[in-house]
Amino acid sequence: MSKIGEKIKELRLEHGLTQMQLSKLIGVSQKAIDYWERSVNEPKASYIIALVKVFDISFDEFFENTDC
Repeated sequence: MSKIGEKIKELRLEHGLTQMQLSKLIGVSQKAIDYWERSVNEPKASYIIALVKVFDISFDEFFENTDC
């Protein structure tokens, strides 16, 4: 099982995106992406919606093998 932050980082790297590029795509700061990936905090539902759209995956795929 992994944390949501680990999943975000894994997906970001699979898509060849930097934290800055991803932050611009979903409308948050690069620091927010960093905090999510380090599990300092978790994204709000609206940002999870944006993430699944950017990564072109389902919610099931996003939450697969996470602690949620």
